[in-house]
Amino acid sequence: MRRTVILAALATALPAAAFAGPASDAVRFFYVPAVKFEADAQYRDRFTEPVTKLFDLNDQATRKNPDQVACIDFDPGLDAQDFDQKTVSKTLKLSEAVDGGVAEVTATFNLFPEGDDSRREMVWSLKKVDGKWKVSDIASKTSDWTLSKLECMAGQDPE
Repeated sequence: MRRTVILAALATALPAAAFAGPASDAVRFFYVPAVKFEADAQYRDRFTEPVTKLFDLNDQATRKNPDQVACIDFDPGLDAQDFDQKTVSKTLKLSEAVDGGVAEVTATFNLFPEGDDSRREMVWSLKKVDGKWKVSDIASKTSDWTLSKLECMAGQDPE
């Protein structure tokens, strides 16, 4: 009986995974089952400008000075460097507002089980491109910054 229930649940869940889901699924990907570093080149296809420009400058800075910290020295989706994966996964809550081809997903979570400064609220801006939700920006309501507005001079040549 238990096996039948599990198989039925998988059968209904798997077809849905094959199609573009709601905007929140595009954000959830970066938090669970494991936090992923947004600026990693393997995830670049999940983003659009203006943040892809910052990521490209970060890549250039890393190539020019591999022994130095590049422009992005923290995980933008977490607004932090350190975290406890179990706590992030357990406390993650996503809410989305969709308006045609754009969406805003708010992610709230804790970095650690304890601590007043552990709570985070991140706002992800998304655009629908070729039927898929792609991230166009990330903002921290907690620390009051927006990823697309961060400067990365290390990857640019002086004029």
